[in-house]
Amino acid sequence: MKIRDLLKEENKITFSCEIFPPKKEGNFNEVFQVVDRISAMGVDFISVTYGAGGSTSKKTTEVASYIQNQCRTTALAHLTCIDSTQRHIHDHLEGLKNCGIENIMALRGDKPVDFAGPGQYSHAIELIRDIRRNGDFCIGGACYPEGHVECSHKKEDLLYLKEKVDAGVDFLTTQMFFDNNLFYNFLYRALAVGIRVPIIPGIMPIINAKQVKRSAELSGAAMPARFLAIADKFSDNPQAMEQAGVAYATDQIVDLIANGVKHIHLYTMNRPTTAEKILHNLDHILR
Repeated sequence: MKIRDLLKEENKITFSCEIFPPKKEGNFNEVFQVVDRISAMGVDFISVTYGAGGSTSKKTTEVASYIQNQCRTTALAHLTCIDSTQRHIHDHLEGLKNCGIENIMALRGDKPVDFAGPGQYSHAIELIRDIRRNGDFCIGGACYPEGHVECSHKKEDLLYLKEKVDAGVDFLTTQMFFDNNLFYNFLYRALAVGIRVPIIPGIMPIINAKQVKRSAELSGAAMPARFLAIADKFSDNPQAMEQAGVAYATDQIVDLIANGVKHIHLYTMNRPTTAEKILHNLDHILR
């Protein structure tokens, strides 16, 4: 099923999860077990990340194919372009078609450590146009409620985002954020520049103290005082920190749904137990 059609269903709250493929060759069993558990929760789709420079391209396709064809759950395959050639991208698109994958998250991607400069793609919009020319895919794009870390002006960042949507993006998923007011403000600003596609909030449960600093560095996400107090209080107690992190993410999702948000995406970091706990907390709300 194409995700754009899923998001159009009235009176339905969708819940999706993101996982990453194995880093080592042939090490799929553990990831497939994660997929099995997440799929069994009845999620609406599962997205699979893609390493810089296509380092996990075949693994991403294999995991997405397992989700789509074995678990019978809608798969969303990530695809990055910053260090790829058009030939590589076109071959990859053919591979996705052959596996029955209809949904692609089109991203520029993080620059590899040995990055020597852009090749045939410099920005995600070029990849989006290429995907649109090479098949009937549903295309997702990324957005940043607090502005992209490489763009100093929020208004300029939104105009770039509008260009991506106009190029063929069917829906957007946000980078993690920890203050819902930032997301609500972003929705209003997106509407003001003419962005009308669904925008799915991405929620990251922070369940250990080491994630706090790392997450802020990668995403540029602001850490609210309430969140930092939780991390400071429970950082030396892993079980308490995990419980507090699940509670904080649950609270974010409850507030989003209460304010009319119909779609939730969870960054699971391949921890199905965390997703299970959050979904248990939301059992009656999602129904």
